[in-house]
Amino acid sequence: MSNLVDPFELIVELPNSISKGSIGMLDYQTEAAKTDKMPKNSLETPLLGLFGEVGSLLSELKKKRRDNISDVKYNEAVIEELGDVLWYFAIIISRAGLDITVLAQRMFREFSDWDEVEHKHWGTFGDIQSHSNGEVSDEEFGKCLVDLAGKIGDLVKDFNAGKFTTNRDLLSAHLVEIFKAIVAAADAVDVLLEDAAYHNLRKIFSRWPIAENYAPLIDTLMPIDEQLPRQFKIYFEEQKVNHKTYVIQKCNGIIIGDRLTDNKQIKDDYRFHDVFHIAFAVYLGWSPVLRALFHLKRKSVSETDENQDGARAILIEEGVATFVFGYGLKLNLYKNATKVEYDLLKSIKKFVEGYEVQRCALWQWEKAIINGFKVFNELKKHRKGYVLADLEAHTLEFKLEKDPQ
Repeated sequence: MSNLVDPFELIVELPNSISKGSIGMLDYQTEAAKTDKMPKNSLETPLLGLFGEVGSLLSELKKKRRDNISDVKYNEAVIEELGDVLWYFAIIISRAGLDITVLAQRMFREFSDWDEVEHKHWGTFGDIQSHSNGEVSDEEFGKCLVDLAGKIGDLVKDFNAGKFTTNRDLLSAHLVEIFKAIVAAADAVDVLLEDAAYHNLRKIFSRWPIAENYAPLIDTLMPIDEQLPRQFKIYFEEQKVNHKTYVIQKCNGIIIGDRLTDNKQIKDDYRFHDVFHIAFAVYLGWSPVLRALFHLKRKSVSETDENQDGARAILIEEGVATFVFGYGLKLNLYKNATKVEYDLLKSIKKFVEGYEVQRCALWQWEKAIINGFKVFNELKKHRKGYVLADLEAHTLEFKLEKDPQ
C-alpha cells in the first residue's frame, strides 16, 4: 500500500483570486492587506519593513559574492525577499488608500497625462516587466538595489518630516518611483514579480491561513498497525535513582523509552522535552521518535521505512525539539504566548526539508510549539501528570493525576 501521493508538497489554501502564473496586481494588494497584522493607523512600521527587506536583498547579494553560494539557493532567497518587498509595498499602498494599478500605470506616464489612468482590475505583474534576455549581472542588480534603497530612504525622510499629512500626491509620486525601482531590480536579476508575489502569498497564508483546515494525516493510507495512534495518553513522572533525577514515561502502564535527564550542566528540565514529540504528532501528524517508541515504523513501504522513519529522521526530529526548546529558554518558555517568531518557523522549515513534514504549514508548527510549551510548563510545575493527545481533534492536554499503575 502506498503513502499519500505527494507528502512533500506544502499544503496551503490560497484565495480563489490567486493562481500561479498570472497574478492581478490589485488582487495581490487586496489579499496582502488581509494579512496585515502590524499595528494599525500608521505607515511607520511597514516603511521600516520595506527598508529592511531591501537590506535583506543586499545581504543575499553580499553572501553570494562572499560565500559563492549555489545559484539555486540564491535564486530562492531572492524570490522570497522580493516577495517580502512587494508585501510591504502593497501594505503601504493600502494604508495610504491608494491603488497599486494606478501607480503601475503612472510608471509609464508623463506629467501631462499623469491622471489618464484606469481604476480597478488593470493589469498583472507580468504587464509591467521587461522581457529578460536571461543575462543576470550581479553588478547591475546591486546598483538597482542601492537605487531602490535610496528611493525608500527619500520616502522615509519625507514621512518623518510630516510632508504627507496634507499632500498625498507627494506620497503617490514617491511610491511610483519605488515601484519603478522594484521592477528594475526584478528585471536585473531575471525574476518574475508574479512568481515572487505567488510565493509570498503562499508563505503568508501558511502562517495566517484562511481557515485552519488540517490535511489528512500523513499515514492515513497505511495499514492500521503502521499508523500513529489517533488518541493516547502518556504519564510523565520525575523519579530519583542513586541521587540522580530522571523522568520516566508510561503508556498503558508500560514504561516507554529511556529514562531522561537534562543532559546539561545547568539544569533546565529538558528531561520533560518528549512532550514536544507528542505535540508534533498532534499538530503535524509527524513524529519518527514516537513511531520508534510505539514500534509503528512503516515497514510495508521500504523507502518510507528507511527515509522517513529511520535513524536520520529521528535525529532530525530530536534536533528540531532541542532547537525549539533552546529558543524557548530565551523567551521565558513561551509562557502566555500566542505566537512564535517567524525566524524560528523559517529555520525549522529549512531544517526539515526533504522530510514528509515539509508539507505542513507554518501555522501548524506554531500551534505545536505554543501548545507544546503550554503542557511542558505544566509538567515543569507539577513534576508529573498525564499528557493526553488526540491526533484527529488536534488537541493536547495536561491532567494532574496520579499514575494508577
